[in-house]
Amino acid sequence: MKMLVTGATGKLGSKIVETLLKKVSAADLAVSVRNPEKAEHLRKRGVDVRHGDFDQPDTLDAAFAGIDRLLIISADGDNDARIRQHTNAVAAAECAGVAFIAYTSLANAAESPIFLAPVHRVTEEVIVKTGIPYSFLRNNWYLENEAGSIQAVLAGAPWVTSADGGKVGWALQQDYAEAAAAVLTGEGHDHTIYELSGPLLSQEQFTSALGDVLNREVSIQQVDDATYADMMKEAGIPDFVLPILTGIQEGIRIGALEVESSDFAKLLGRPVTPIREALTQLIDG
Repeated sequence: MKMLVTGATGKLGSKIVETLLKKVSAADLAVSVRNPEKAEHLRKRGVDVRHGDFDQPDTLDAAFAGIDRLLIISADGDNDARIRQHTNAVAAAECAGVAFIAYTSLANAAESPIFLAPVHRVTEEVIVKTGIPYSFLRNNWYLENEAGSIQAVLAGAPWVTSADGGKVGWALQQDYAEAAAAVLTGEGHDHTIYELSGPLLSQEQFTSALGDVLNREVSIQQVDDATYADMMKEAGIPDFVLPILTGIQEGIRIGALEVESSDFAKLLGRPVTPIREALTQLIDG
């Protein structure tokens, strides 16, 4: 059985590949990457490195050839670009006769009001229409997404947010990687949806945990979206990123990531890494 991971040199993808290599032979694993040179270290370990670019559909036909189980890691970019790229990948998988597709989606993708959701909603629908057995890994929020804000706190800044009382199911990328590897290598995952969420925490609860790890109080500054954008701009965030950041804050505020689930434990066979332990790992890095 040959399995393939797209985006294998990215932050999440590389963790998934390393986890898979502890479960399967390198000969059974292929990766699809835009720049094969960046995956040379994997080729040297026996992994089948293939060139595959979601914006060049002709490369995907060869990349997915002979693959039984495929993990599509959602791409980066604006919504329209990502929908186009994902649609290309799914079409290529169908043409290649792939027997199973796992996809890294978003929390409550089918109904979520957050601005990121349409990409995942459309991609899930496109996969379902192929008739290929699937598993949607609806990832909540990567703890690593908060690395910049944590660094600011370490430098003495307050935790700034406009998310109000909205809660998030933060978890380490490694936990998400292990869940994805479990689905790709395991049985009984056809036509499944997993809501992968850590324990739900408000911004206040999160900063309390961060304060425990740092052994000092972390002050929190709740502001409105406009003030949040201004403060992020003053911190050096490029203008084109500001609407994305405020959109995420708005999504959290209206409960888009407030999805409670025990699916992580089902796939991991253990509880998700506790938030204080996870923060310690991230900070000690």
